[in-house]
Amino acid sequence: MAFSKNVPFRTSDMRTKDFFRWVLAVICGLIIWGIVKAVFFIMMMGSLAGSAASGSGSSTIIPKEGALLMDMSKLVITEQTTEGMPSMSLNSFSELGGGGMTATIGIHDAVKAIRKAAEDPGVKFILLKTDNGASALTNISEIRIALGDFRKSGKAVVAYGEAYTSGSYYLASVADKIYTTSHHGGNNFMLGLGGRMIFLKDLLDKLGVNYQLIRHGKYKSAGEMYVRNSPSPENMEQNQVMVNSMWETIAAETAEARGISVDSLNYFIDNLSISFPEDMIKHNLADEVLSVEGYKEKMAVLAGKDKYKDVKFIPFKDYAAAKVKPNTAAKKKIAVIYADGNIVEQDDPNNISGDRFANIIAKVRADSTVKAVVLRVNSPGGTVLAASKIKEEIDLTRAVKPVVASYGAYAASGGYWISNSCDHIFSGAATLTGSIGCFSAIPEFGKTVKDIAHVNIVPVNSHKHSDMISLMRPFDETETRLMQEYVDDIYTNFVNIVAEGRDMTYEAVEEIAQGRVWTGADALKIGLVDEIGTLEDAIAYAASMGGDPDVDSWNIAGYPKPLTVLEQIKTQLGGKKSNPEEIVENVLEGTPMEGIARSLLSWLRTWAKGNGQLVFARLPFEIEIR
Repeated sequence: MAFSKNVPFRTSDMRTKDFFRWVLAVICGLIIWGIVKAVFFIMMMGSLAGSAASGSGSSTIIPKEGALLMDMSKLVITEQTTEGMPSMSLNSFSELGGGGMTATIGIHDAVKAIRKAAEDPGVKFILLKTDNGASALTNISEIRIALGDFRKSGKAVVAYGEAYTSGSYYLASVADKIYTTSHHGGNNFMLGLGGRMIFLKDLLDKLGVNYQLIRHGKYKSAGEMYVRNSPSPENMEQNQVMVNSMWETIAAETAEARGISVDSLNYFIDNLSISFPEDMIKHNLADEVLSVEGYKEKMAVLAGKDKYKDVKFIPFKDYAAAKVKPNTAAKKKIAVIYADGNIVEQDDPNNISGDRFANIIAKVRADSTVKAVVLRVNSPGGTVLAASKIKEEIDLTRAVKPVVASYGAYAASGGYWISNSCDHIFSGAATLTGSIGCFSAIPEFGKTVKDIAHVNIVPVNSHKHSDMISLMRPFDETETRLMQEYVDDIYTNFVNIVAEGRDMTYEAVEEIAQGRVWTGADALKIGLVDEIGTLEDAIAYAASMGGDPDVDSWNIAGYPKPLTVLEQIKTQLGGKKSNPEEIVENVLEGTPMEGIARSLLSWLRTWAKGNGQLVFARLPFEIEIR
């Protein structure tokens, strides 16, 4: 299930020449993009060198007192804090010229900064600007909880937005006061939660591409987009239930914060009756409509100043950098291992590499100063082989020290495989988890190569099945039967693993498995997780299991070490690996082929990152709410 732009595309008049015209356009685009990247790289290196030179030996200076500014358009709450760098897009040149940097702050550091601010007399209140945020829903939920705790200190959280969406308003709703703009054009688009499923069978048939999908689990819909032109009933069922469950969580918390009913909120959204500022006031979703001068006066009053010009705003990223420090003096550690990304076989620093993470877990296990472990999972899954290696190390670690799991936006399929045996599992209510199933989706391009490219390929084999994985011919009956047996065996193993990890019978797991995806709220009801909670809850639980419930007395150490700016640049501009979907996004963005091309290349990315693995335990879709 792909949640992306609505891309119109006509397949009825697709011609061979159109196909080659598109291929040529992509090739030309890649060449141009290569030149752009080279120029971009030189500019970025110069900018970073200048920043390093000017900032050498100094630290960020923040005002002694003022309003803590959380501008979500310039702040991404992710799994781990990383060094800021300009966004890698064609629109980033302005950022370089102006020195703009994207602040990426880990959820643990962000929550700690908010808690520090509650105790800091210099922080008078928090100003929350939620427009154009890009953080995951589960991380937004954890920030929202932390802001609610901040309010208990007696200090205010105020939200200001010019164009609220369902996601940005969900965060804003935690505030004591919600303000919106009186400017024209600042309309609100609170439309709920939704997405689109893309199905490519008709297009692939036109191109002569044959996908051989072998799976176990009637709800395991990964790969369905390649072999169907509409969703299966099971796929549609699970998606509708899942989206409804996620929205129930968002709506309930939003409505409660504003003192309205969920039914009223849903009515407003269904009838598009909260699009204008006056609608927000009428339905108690905002407290005041502010002009520019009204906004300035409000900020001055909250800060205890006579004039707006005297108000000091403290950027959240600077405050976190200055105030959030690990307790390195503590002799005992809680290791937080961030399993963030796809589970892959090869060494990929931006994903969960099987051997790399197995080694990290083994080192944590051997470290006598580490008394407890938190496995933070934010993964839709990936290759079975890599997941098996990681789970083995987790189980070995559990034998000598407690391991607690914390789930981010996703802990599904392979993500659930590696974590289901942990001593305790905390999940977000909107986390997507479960997806206990596996599949194999192998394309066959023989007809494409011969009928469209007019290339004849003749195999020369030593044995009958030597070219089974050549991608140039379909499986024969024997090969198909072998692959089905292979997938069935892995599925049985997966169910057994979950049954053992969750202390359930095989039959009980089988009933809720079949590849079905569950939200954290529903997963709690069926026993796949133990508790709805945050990363901080998981750390506190691990501290208690480690023998000391006082979290402040622990050194909270994160693994693996985040990439530096230069390492990020190397990975994105000159690294060994290339992400086809990122290339498409940059080259074809805004063109009619963008969505279709990204979907076609999605499988290639998964295949490449799996080093040609045949069977995957992966979530079939991802969801974003903005």
